[in-house]
Amino acid sequence: MVAVHEMMQSVESMQSTLRKLENSKKQMMQKGASTTLVSKRLQAVEIGLALLEYKWSSKPYNCAREEILAARQVLNGLMPSLQSMYTKSKTGSPQKTLLERRIKAIELSLEVMKEIHLDSTIDIFKDNAKE
Repeated sequence: MVAVHEMMQSVESMQSTLRKLENSKKQMMQKGASTTLVSKRLQAVEIGLALLEYKWSSKPYNCAREEILAARQVLNGLMPSLQSMYTKSKTGSPQKTLLERRIKAIELSLEVMKEIHLDSTIDIFKDNAKE
């Protein structure tokens, strides 16, 4: 069971990550740089956030099984670099706190993705979200 304050922190962390990725994508587009990686991460975080909100607030989501699997792979791929940055950051620093919350939020998103992936009624949830 996830505590209410952890839920709130995780949603806020995912929203913050989403904003950061959106800003990065805009800046990269202005510079003419490739946005493929940032776009994949952006989509993965959007799906992770949507699924957390579904799990905790019963907000509908509209994700296909394949999208959830792709998001899971992207978020799993982010974890080693986040954990490395966390290890290198100074104890008590704002950066360490931010990374701790981001890691927790992604871990919780991954858990929900796994639960939903294993749930054979996922297509029913998707259909209900469209109504």
